[in-house]
Amino acid sequence: MNILELEHVSVAYGKGKPAVEDVSFSVPEKSIVAIVGESGSGKSSLLRAVMGLLPSGGEVSGGTILFEGRDLDSLTRQQRRQIRGKDMAMIFQNAGEYLNPRRKVGAQYLETLGCHLDLPRTELKKLALDMLAALKLTDGERIMNSYPFQLSGGMKQRAAIAMAMSLNPRLLLADEPTSALDVTTQAQVVQELIQARDRMGTAIVAVTHNMGAASRIADYIVVMQNGTIREHGTRDQVIQAPASGYTKQLLAAAPALK
Repeated sequence: MNILELEHVSVAYGKGKPAVEDVSFSVPEKSIVAIVGESGSGKSSLLRAVMGLLPSGGEVSGGTILFEGRDLDSLTRQQRRQIRGKDMAMIFQNAGEYLNPRRKVGAQYLETLGCHLDLPRTELKKLALDMLAALKLTDGERIMNSYPFQLSGGMKQRAAIAMAMSLNPRLLLADEPTSALDVTTQAQVVQELIQARDRMGTAIVAVTHNMGAASRIADYIVVMQNGTIREHGTRDQVIQAPASGYTKQLLAAAPALK
């Protein structure tokens, strides 16, 4: 069964050329799908369209986005709000920038959980600490009591993953989750995403410009350029027998695959 289906989806900002044009692909349950392409290919716009978080002036100008068989465009704002965070979560690129620098991480974490779970604060905190520990952030109390600027980029990114995963979402959208991290931390984050899928059965759509990273994490790969899909298929199909010249360029630029 597919948890997410995009059917001829286009995303536009104003009257210019669409940022995303006629994109169709599916995300099977418990799978990891990597969307690969260079900057400006429409990857992030596509994720934001699925999440319902396009910036001002952006709109889904065509096509249908189905989540668990439901047309997201047919839902009320309140229904979308209930899905967002609980059933569908997102990890933003440079997650630290989305944390309020004036509030401790723990306060923001518990506020996020409290929007969807009617539990005492002590239980919310235990849930948060358990998830941080599951992501090998064993010093959870210190992280919760820290302001964002007191944490490294890797810790903030992993804390963001913990916040996104705490409600056991059916679908996790990850926008360049490792781009601002050092190589060692990148590997840890990639491994943690795979473990999250294996442990909780969460389907993941991960955006990346790095074909090497996609090859390590994905079951399926979607290659995008200039807002359109160049090719898509299983990991082995795309890596071992690329059909598009653009895909071949991305593969040639990935040292780990040479």
